[in-house]
Amino acid sequence: MLYPVLRPLLFRLDAERAHGLTLRALDAGHACGLAALAAGRVPLAPVRVFGLDFPNPVGLAAGLDKNGAHIDALAALGFGFIEVGTVTPRPQPGNARPRLFRIPQAQAIINRMGFNNEGVEHLLRNVGRARYRGILGINIGKNFDTPIERAVDDYLLGLRAVFDRASYVAVNISSPNTRDLRQLQQAQELDRLLGSLTAESRRLAQEHGRTVPLLVKIAPDLEPHELHDMAALFVRHGIDGVIATNTTVARDAVAGLPDADQAGGLSGAPVRDRSTAVIRQLSQALAGRVPIVGVGGIFSPDDAREKLAAGASLVQLYSGLVYRGPGLPGRIVRALAQA
Repeated sequence: MLYPVLRPLLFRLDAERAHGLTLRALDAGHACGLAALAAGRVPLAPVRVFGLDFPNPVGLAAGLDKNGAHIDALAALGFGFIEVGTVTPRPQPGNARPRLFRIPQAQAIINRMGFNNEGVEHLLRNVGRARYRGILGINIGKNFDTPIERAVDDYLLGLRAVFDRASYVAVNISSPNTRDLRQLQQAQELDRLLGSLTAESRRLAQEHGRTVPLLVKIAPDLEPHELHDMAALFVRHGIDGVIATNTTVARDAVAGLPDADQAGGLSGAPVRDRSTAVIRQLSQALAGRVPIVGVGGIFSPDDAREKLAAGASLVQLYSGLVYRGPGLPGRIVRALAQA
């Protein structure tokens, strides 16, 4: 496999530049049939979750392909589902660069991207051009300049826009890189947001003649009592799934390392245990009533099994691809299928 040879070269580049270069190279490789070779043979490991039939339980997390510009190439790596975004109603540049940092000593990444994207209409045009017909999640957020008290308006705009093109919609209320966004995880704010979104989702389902599952993505930096309260709201409002978790603002696992003090969300190996603990606590609180998608620090088949054993029904990858390369999804699926 070439990736162990190429990774040191990529890591010499600015992280965001390397990210863009890698995606363009993946597109070129897909056009030549090389992306599928990187994945290897990916067996079926079917699972049915929130009413959808997944060919395997290993998905791509949101954030890697914010604008849905690389769906076909990423799908060729063997993922059972693809999640694009986070997308906002209007285009926005995100935070100032540099805003993406690797911490190789800890197999970690810090980002403060700030929902940089070309807007929902641009994403939908990309989705329309893609040949992929598998399960596609679209992750929605609010624009940075929309006041938090009007955040529900942006989420409703996003939901309406993507409803007809998404297999499921993920509501991102947990990024640490948009000011006050995590405030929406507080009980009163969350109750209001979920009430508005689920009511609109039911209306759209009648209008379009199809149901689209609604998921919520939460932070790893929540206390047990907060998770318990959130679980009760998810059940009461009929939320179809929970994605656990986003990046963490904690730095204890990388303290003293270069760039560890950069502002933003920390992902990768240091968030693995924190994410798994949230999944386990949430699974106990939900008692099987709402499925969980586990994400955070998955670098191997054992990491994926750990998330599934903690209560997740599906898993997602992002940072693991950066450190382990494009063969990781297929490797995990093969191991899960054998089990």
